[in-house]
Amino acid sequence: MRLHTKLMLGISVLIIVLGAIIEFTFKNILESNLEHEIGSKALSVAQSISNMPEIQAAFKNENPSAILQPIAEKIRKQVDAEFIVIGNRNEIRYSHPNPKRLGQKMVGGDNGRVFKGNSVISESTGTLGPSLRGKAPIFSGGEVIGVVSVGYLQTDIEEEVSKAQKKIFIATFIILLGGLLVALLISLNIKRAIFGLEPKEIAWMYQEKHAILESIHEGIVAVDTNGRITVVNETAHAILKIPFQTLLRGKRIEEVLENTHLLEVVQTGQAEYDKEILILGEVYLANRIPIYNDKKEVIGAVASFRNKSELANLLKELSHIKTYAEGLRAQTHEYSNRLYTLLGLIQLGSYKEAIDFISKEVDVTQGFIQFLMKEVPDPIIAAFILGKVSLASELKIHFSIDRESSFADVPADISRDSLITIIGNLVNNAFEAVRENEKIEKWVSLFLTDLGKDLIIEVEDNGMGIDETRNKLIFRQGYTTKNTNSNAGIGLSLVQRAIDELGGSITFSSDGGKGTIFTVSIPKSRGDWNEWEPRD
Repeated sequence: MRLHTKLMLGISVLIIVLGAIIEFTFKNILESNLEHEIGSKALSVAQSISNMPEIQAAFKNENPSAILQPIAEKIRKQVDAEFIVIGNRNEIRYSHPNPKRLGQKMVGGDNGRVFKGNSVISESTGTLGPSLRGKAPIFSGGEVIGVVSVGYLQTDIEEEVSKAQKKIFIATFIILLGGLLVALLISLNIKRAIFGLEPKEIAWMYQEKHAILESIHEGIVAVDTNGRITVVNETAHAILKIPFQTLLRGKRIEEVLENTHLLEVVQTGQAEYDKEILILGEVYLANRIPIYNDKKEVIGAVASFRNKSELANLLKELSHIKTYAEGLRAQTHEYSNRLYTLLGLIQLGSYKEAIDFISKEVDVTQGFIQFLMKEVPDPIIAAFILGKVSLASELKIHFSIDRESSFADVPADISRDSLITIIGNLVNNAFEAVRENEKIEKWVSLFLTDLGKDLIIEVEDNGMGIDETRNKLIFRQGYTTKNTNSNAGIGLSLVQRAIDELGGSITFSSDGGKGTIFTVSIPKSRGDWNEWEPRD
């Protein structure tokens, strides 16, 4: 059964039950009030009649009925009573609505207390049927000489109750119809508010949303228009270093995390992407998006937080992959050209020249490889440099390794990935610099040394150099002087980050129009160098 059907049935049953209870209660209250009112009225009339002097005097007459009957009937019609019976101490009637019953004994057996001098209200069955009576004693000389009984039939009371009950039933029926209409409107409104979903579907969607939020590696925090937290996932708890058991829902966002700018997003309705925010001393990238309802009104905002260092590591990995790919592609292209040259010599029958060509290539390659194997025994760094040599050859750049280089004493605790990041990005930047140079001769040199307490990496080129006004900006992420490469502005920032992680330093000197030298110094022993701090 669908939700709106359940709501209609439930509200309808509730209204019917309440109507029945109200009708039953009103009937009892009305019946009780009528009995009390009519009983009091009957007693009051009886007492008034018993105190009339002519009533008391009539008892001394030889024929009391001749006096009392007209008086009683006149009063009965005035007060709309069913009967007024006046009797003596022997319960002989002196008045009755039916004259044929005059002189007969009173029926009901409820005069005992009256003859003792008490006025009473009683229910009894007489000759006219069950009735509610008011009885009062008639006194003469301080003695009870008779009784006045004023009665109203129970059927008359029930008839009055029945009339009121019909009115109550009509009112209840109208309330029921109104309730059904309200139930229909409520169920339709609820259905529209929950987009026609059933409770099971809503519960499933809630569980699904919870699972999705907890599976996201980013911290998620959502607030309403008042800045109170409505959603926060486990990752956000971990980022804020708040136990997951601590209830944050309902708290103001400022109490948990400052400078989120979520309230500004709620007020302006403008989303913000990739904005840096400092949380507990760590830099995070935040995305803030407004939340809209079906009327396109802002009802809140949600923010996601991702550690910036994780993104930096990802960029580093991508940079390595790109560097390896470029090296392999360059080497493949270079050796393809040499193979075509060798094939041409053989086809021309120039076997001696072919042998000389092969010998020369073998001597050069073997000599360079032997040099790398001796001076740079680390296979990862050596293979990386060899790839750069092939890339330089393809780019028509003379790339040389200083023969005085030595990189054999590299401690095992120094990250090879960081060294490759530093060397690779400095060499790539040098290649880009000399390619922009209009000089015919384009060269880049690399010098590596492990002498002393530091590792020294030096990259020199004969490019156009660096403008002095940009000296403080070149290591900032995203800053670049190029406009042709969407990935520009990343290399030197990665170099700076890798150097900071290794506790080293970088300097450079540039001569406008003549070239640039970058020098990196990395201590072999970590010592007590300061932890990395984000640069401006």
